[in-house]
Amino acid sequence: MSDVVVAPSILSADFGHLADEIKQVEGDTTFLHIDVMDGHYVPNITFGIPVIQSIRKQTNLIFDVHLMITNPLDFIEVFAKSGADMITFHIETVDDPDEAIDKIHALGKRAGMSIHPDTPIEKILPYVAKCDLILIMSVRPGFGGQSFMEESLDRIAAVRKAADESGKDIIISVDGGICTKTAARVAKAGANYLVAGSAVFSNDDHAAAIKELLKCAMS
Repeated sequence: MSDVVVAPSILSADFGHLADEIKQVEGDTTFLHIDVMDGHYVPNITFGIPVIQSIRKQTNLIFDVHLMITNPLDFIEVFAKSGADMITFHIETVDDPDEAIDKIHALGKRAGMSIHPDTPIEKILPYVAKCDLILIMSVRPGFGGQSFMEESLDRIAAVRKAADESGKDIIISVDGGICTKTAARVAKAGANYLVAGSAVFSNDDHAAAIKELLKCAMS
């Protein structure tokens, strides 16, 4: 996947009208980013399996489920069954990243690995070639609407270099503070998958917001 895409994050959507919110972005993306938080790995709780099962019936978008939980190995299978297409776990939450990657692949899903801003980027580089997606957090995970961390640009570039050297078509994702002011810089650094929550769902015209982000990213 070489072209830049925007994946709307439903963390910032109106949960009272979630199905409608998702319908509004369907024509302008093929992905939906779904943040699952447990109140342990990150200081917040969002939603879990029942919500994913419910919205799975409402859309054919690719579900990119981002597990911000302390024990992802215990839940990979149930999230796979609930409708996830891609499952991303944090490298900080597992003893053996290879085991988690293999388990996701064994269930027929694409495997992603994410890294906290406080974790040295070198920790994730040995696993890049085995993953389908690498997610660089550009804010401290747990809450939407945070400002972009400038040091993330070098981290994105390091992962892009490792991905290119692997010869594989690996999605380089960035999550946090993505807006019209940051989209071009993260794309230039090597990201081709921009997770955007507030920048999409705080705009009354969600489709226009996605188009503007893509325009900025490709400028």
